[in-house]
Amino acid sequence: MTGASLTTSPPARAPKVRLPHWDNARFLAVTLVVIGHGIQRLTYDSNNALALYLFIYAFHMPAFAIISGYFSKPGPPSALQMRRVLTDILLPYFIMEAIWSIVKFFTEGTTDLNPSKPSWTLWFLLALGIFRLVLPYLALLRWPLLWAIIGSVGVGYFDNVDSTFSLSRAIGILPFFVLGWKLNEWKLMERWKVAERSVWLIRALAVTIFLGWIAIILSNIELWRTINLRFWFFYDDSYQGLGEDQWWAGAVRLGLIALAILLSASFFALVPRRHTWITDAGQATMYVYLLHSFVLYPLRESGLLLDERSSAMWLVSMVLGSIGIALVLSTPLIKKIFRPIIEPKPNWVFAPLPKETDLSTKKR
Repeated sequence: MTGASLTTSPPARAPKVRLPHWDNARFLAVTLVVIGHGIQRLTYDSNNALALYLFIYAFHMPAFAIISGYFSKPGPPSALQMRRVLTDILLPYFIMEAIWSIVKFFTEGTTDLNPSKPSWTLWFLLALGIFRLVLPYLALLRWPLLWAIIGSVGVGYFDNVDSTFSLSRAIGILPFFVLGWKLNEWKLMERWKVAERSVWLIRALAVTIFLGWIAIILSNIELWRTINLRFWFFYDDSYQGLGEDQWWAGAVRLGLIALAILLSASFFALVPRRHTWITDAGQATMYVYLLHSFVLYPLRESGLLLDERSSAMWLVSMVLGSIGIALVLSTPLIKKIFRPIIEPKPNWVFAPLPKETDLSTKKR
């Protein structure tokens, strides 16, 4: 990871300068996550909320996976990189899962501590770990992106591949992670960074694509509600579980993958490339991602966002409130308070690293 960002980033041989574009993208993406979770209960009674929800969910987690893949290396992991998978991914997962079990015990009376079934947002941490495990093997193959897409489409035909250890969801969004890695290899983002003449043309095209997607959502909102389109964007259920057991159901996921790539490209094109007031917040996406659910959980479970509280005013209020939550949770004070559980450093657990390991490159 990069700092406490919700991406994977093995250390390099020499210190690298942070790119504002990626930190801006991280913060905007995690803010979309908070907004999506914040308005989820409103979607039951509000078509406007459902439209915004579908707009966000079509690409926000694929975009996160692309960022993660961009900062990942395909070679065999070093001892330090393997240690960071444990400290930056798996250990925070188990800590947060334990905390969630305590919260659910006091609020719901349930005692179902089961690390194999991630609570709410924690699935992405396990997915990151799976991505890091499989990338070196995928990199050995020709056309790794094609194989990742085949895996994503194919896994939907198997009912026995479920959310245990986030396996179905990890395989489902694997193509986006691999695409991010390939973008780095192809140096496409470097070309975008230095592009000048075509910037506004590309951004105008991106806005057009977003407006087109919004128009499609709004003009067919009752259809999307009837077929439960939002569940397709989770990538965590079989086609039969989604109510579509036809042989061609995989073509629907393939189309949604293509849509997510198109919308993610538009998103990255619109992200500011220079240092902005949100750039520093992009270094704390892990804090926002893991902590915002504790803020929203009481609202989601209280029923406050149902029935008559599904008006446009409530929708706008929740969007603005979610943005505020993301900003607050990315502040230095929150990082200082929660660093022991978000970025634990149990060095006493590990054997000494090989002498050739350069610890000076641990952070970028």
